[in-house]
Amino acid sequence: MRAAAVLIGVPGSGKTTVGALLAQHLGVAFRDTDHDIAAACDMPVPDFVRHHGEARFRELEREAVRAALDEHDGVLALGGGAVLDPATQRRLAGHRVVHLQVALHTALARIPSAEGRPLLAGDVESRLREVFRVRGPVYRRLARLHVDADTDSADDTAQRLVQALKAPA
Repeated sequence: MRAAAVLIGVPGSGKTTVGALLAQHLGVAFRDTDHDIAAACDMPVPDFVRHHGEARFRELEREAVRAALDEHDGVLALGGGAVLDPATQRRLAGHRVVHLQVALHTALARIPSAEGRPLLAGDVESRLREVFRVRGPVYRRLARLHVDADTDSADDTAQRLVQALKAPA
């Protein structure tokens, strides 16, 4: 099964917000792998990470992404770090992977503290800089479409994305 779009990007890029709006505009279902994990664990992802650690979370994330890519044909939002897994990278081949791009200052404005984001705990700016450094090249390599999600409203970004997805490849 092929998703209408798979959204990737740094924390604060708008994957969940833009994804839900994009799905609405396309008339398809929206799915977020972080929500899938929270439902399966019966606890919010930040609590799971705090109690069980990032390594165990990444294992669950790998399985959640596999299931979503196999089962879902709507819009799918992946957790920001999901793309670091080599198996996930292979599974994304053939999907319409969309990189929501934002500048560091935008991500920081959207995530002013690490509350609810244990992987950004400590100095949020330093942690986000590292996320941009490590994940940025992976996002750029995996995505077939790169969309500026920096300045427009989430709905304007979703509407631009509808047009981009409908354009001939």
